[in-house]
Amino acid sequence: MTSSADAADAPSSSDHRTVRAELEGLTTEAFRPEHSDIDRLPTLDIAKIMNGEDATVPTAVAAQLPNIAAAIDAIAERMARGGRLVYAGAGTAGRLGVLDASECPPTFNTDPTEVVGLIAGGPVAMTTSVEGAEDSAELAVEDLSALNLTRDDTVVGVSASGRTPYAIGAVGHARALGALTVGLSCNADSALAAAADHGIEVVVGPELLTGSTRLKAGTAQKLVLNMLSTITMIRLGKTYGNLMVDVRASNEKLRARSRRIVALATGASDEEIEAALAATDGEVKNAILTILGTVDAPTAAHLLKKTDGHLREALATTHQP
Repeated sequence: MTSSADAADAPSSSDHRTVRAELEGLTTEAFRPEHSDIDRLPTLDIAKIMNGEDATVPTAVAAQLPNIAAAIDAIAERMARGGRLVYAGAGTAGRLGVLDASECPPTFNTDPTEVVGLIAGGPVAMTTSVEGAEDSAELAVEDLSALNLTRDDTVVGVSASGRTPYAIGAVGHARALGALTVGLSCNADSALAAAADHGIEVVVGPELLTGSTRLKAGTAQKLVLNMLSTITMIRLGKTYGNLMVDVRASNEKLRARSRRIVALATGASDEEIEAALAATDGEVKNAILTILGTVDAPTAAHLLKKTDGHLREALATTHQP
């Protein structure tokens, strides 16, 4: 039996009709009649169709590269002043944001508080659906309020549909506080992009399975998030060329990678590399500077601090190539 409170909280049939009408107008929710018999096809044929669908995603991303680049420059400018990069989304979009954020510390030696992923419903929503969380803009405000946003922070709302209240609420709250905002969606003319300073709308078209936006839309979001974090870190001096010189050597594989990075950057012998890493407490960037700049570890640390961690600039002060 349904209680009066439950009945009061339950969405009305008119609410359902409104949402249904909204979904029917979204490209990501469109029905593909040509695939209505896909369940009857041989597995290899289905795989070929799906692979063909996926191959269209990079082209859709390419169409948004100017918008992506503009957002990255704005993000990097703020992070250089100590700002944070915060992703906010629900469901697949939220999980992708959390994934991207969680990979920044081991890859770029960032503090876990520098790149943050928020998912509607909290950490449990990473593995379990939290019903109704994505429909709450107020929940997004609560989650962001706990971070004490500043004007140097950036909030990226992520939503395939571009209509998710949690993502739109996050962007709206952040923008009202003066933070930079980015809206990443997979539909044109989305409410999310309109709410943000920078709108990125990667229109990938209807999904193979109607409305399953964990497919092409999810792939597109992952590609864009890769760009936002990776290129921002390049702009912040977290790389030397295409080498991850700020990698955190937290396990045996990464310790081996650290040595290989120093070798690729310097061409030094194994003995020189081991000595440099020992002198710099395993800091790859510092070790490279001691070898290429022919300076000691304390000097390397001083020069990198002076250049905000940019290895090329630090090397230039030692008059090395």
